[in-house]
Amino acid sequence: MILAFSDGWGLAAAAGAATAYAVLALATPRLGEGALRGLLLAAWGLHAATLVEALLGTPPRFGFAPALSMTVWLVLTVYAVERRLFPQLQAHWALAGLGSAAVILAMIFPGTSYHVIASPWLPLHWALGIASYGLFAAAVVHGWLMVRAERSIRQAGQNHAGVPLLTLERLTFRFVEAGFVLLSATLLVGWLFAETLYGPGLGWKWDHKIIFSLLAWATFAGLLMGRARLGWRGLKAVRVLYLGAALLLLSYAGSRFVLEVILRRA
Repeated sequence: MILAFSDGWGLAAAAGAATAYAVLALATPRLGEGALRGLLLAAWGLHAATLVEALLGTPPRFGFAPALSMTVWLVLTVYAVERRLFPQLQAHWALAGLGSAAVILAMIFPGTSYHVIASPWLPLHWALGIASYGLFAAAVVHGWLMVRAERSIRQAGQNHAGVPLLTLERLTFRFVEAGFVLLSATLLVGWLFAETLYGPGLGWKWDHKIIFSLLAWATFAGLLMGRARLGWRGLKAVRVLYLGAALLLLSYAGSRFVLEVILRRA
C-alpha cells in the first residue's frame, strides 16, 4: 500500500513536493515575495508530476487520497492565478500545509491500480468530478478567509486576508456556482452513461457515494437559491457551504476511504 510508485522519479517528486510545501508553510513570514513565488511554483510543479505519475503510470492508480491530492493541487492552481490579480491575498501557509499533507497522504495510500478501464471516457468523468471538488474546495478556502476578515473587521482589527470582504464573498460564490455546474454535469453523465463508463451491469446504483453526492448537490442548490432569493450572506452562507462540502467529501473520498483503508477492498 505505502509508497507504491511505478517509477523512482514519482517518489522523488512526491518527497520534493511535500518538503517544499512544508518549508513554505513554516517559513512564510521570513521569506521575501520572490522566494515565496519560486518555492510555491516548485512545489506546485512537483505536485503536478506526482499526479501525472499516478494517473499515467503502469498501471494507473486512483483512490480517495489521489483525489484529495488533486483537489488541493487545483485549489493551489486557483490561488496562484488569483495572486496575479490580487497580490495582497495572504493564504500561503495554510494552503502549503494542506499541500504537504495531501501529498504525504497520497504517498501512503496511492489508491487502486486500474489494469483495465471499461471506457476511454471514464477519465473524463473522473476529471469532471475532481474539478467540481477543486472548485468547491476553493470556495471553502475563500469562505474561511471571508469569515476571518469579517470577524477582524467587527473586532476593529486588521483584515489578514489582504482582500476586501465583498471581493472575497463574490469570489466564494463564483466558485460555488462553477462547482455546482460541474457537479451537476458529473451526476448527469453518471446517471445516463454509467454502464458505458464502468461496464455492463455496473449502472446507476443507490449506494453511499450517490446518496451523499445528491445530498451535496441539494445543499449547494439550496445555498445558491438562498443567496438569490433570501439574500444569504456571511457566516450563515458559509456554514451551508461547509455542510455541502462535507457531504461531497463523504461521497467519493469517504466511500473510497472505507473500501481501501477500513475494508481493504479494491
